[in-house]
Amino acid sequence: MKEIALIIHEDMTLSTVTGAMDMFIHTNRFFEHTGKPQPFKITLAGEKKHNDLIAAPVPFVNYGVISDMENPDMIIVPAFYGDRDNMLKKHHNIIDWLKTMHQNGAEVASLCSGIYFLAEAGLLPGRSCTAHWNDRDDIVKRYPNVNFLSDMVITDQDGIYTSGGAFSSLNLILYLIDKFCGREVGIWASKMFSLDMDRISQSHFSVFKGQRQHNDDEILKAQTYIEQNHHLPINIDEIADHTNMSKRNLIRRFKKATHNTPFEYLQRVKIEAAKKALEKGTQNINLLMYDAGYNDIKTFREVFKKITGLTPQDYRRKYSREAIMLN
Repeated sequence: MKEIALIIHEDMTLSTVTGAMDMFIHTNRFFEHTGKPQPFKITLAGEKKHNDLIAAPVPFVNYGVISDMENPDMIIVPAFYGDRDNMLKKHHNIIDWLKTMHQNGAEVASLCSGIYFLAEAGLLPGRSCTAHWNDRDDIVKRYPNVNFLSDMVITDQDGIYTSGGAFSSLNLILYLIDKFCGREVGIWASKMFSLDMDRISQSHFSVFKGQRQHNDDEILKAQTYIEQNHHLPINIDEIADHTNMSKRNLIRRFKKATHNTPFEYLQRVKIEAAKKALEKGTQNINLLMYDAGYNDIKTFREVFKKITGLTPQDYRRKYSREAIMLN
């Protein structure tokens, strides 16, 4: 039996806790019905002795205080609401406990924004990790020594697990069930909870917002120029001329400010425009390609799939309202 401490506190995103609970509970019930020992001991662990956050009695679940837990096999940190700086100060005791438990041999997993607790505990330098794609810029700025993979749904490295945004975190719970209980149980859980097995990318969920969290006015000017003219055949020399910089200096400063080269930024702006057009309806993809600033359908498809993980046709089928209504 694997002892899992599922962290609770008043700022947690409740759905990440209850979703994980449900999946572990039903897996235990599945084993119980087949006459096998339950694989998980689940403890809702907080700082307070009297829990009123999830008050209803739940089968297979215990309540505990982190200071009383000595050797959990795994700690799972849920997502949370609130200002990052305030939350990390407020819950520093949990963060300190995470660090100690990991040093004592516990594995640690984060669900969505729970990654901030792991990062503050010093568990991520040099490791690959993921979270909600919307947290990418802030995490990279705060923790430059981590390898943040915003496209990934799950990472697993050296007993540290992280998961993508919001309900993508349930894919990590499915992964853990599969890893600790075997492939047959993993397939059962995938079917039971209607979750795709082995889904690795969340890139098609990402909304490109322009990466403007910096103070370089000239690069902001370059970004605005790209965003307003992405549909035209502009090039890096033209962008450099617009900002009165050399091409080399533009590329250096642009990369430092946005973590993308000007060319990469231009490609992302073009693809974001194409995504929005595909979401609105069943426009001819060739016309859409020209409106986004591409002239070659092969190049457009390759870049679109590289950035989103889907072909333009697949993206339209997944997100177009008209496609949904036709189906």
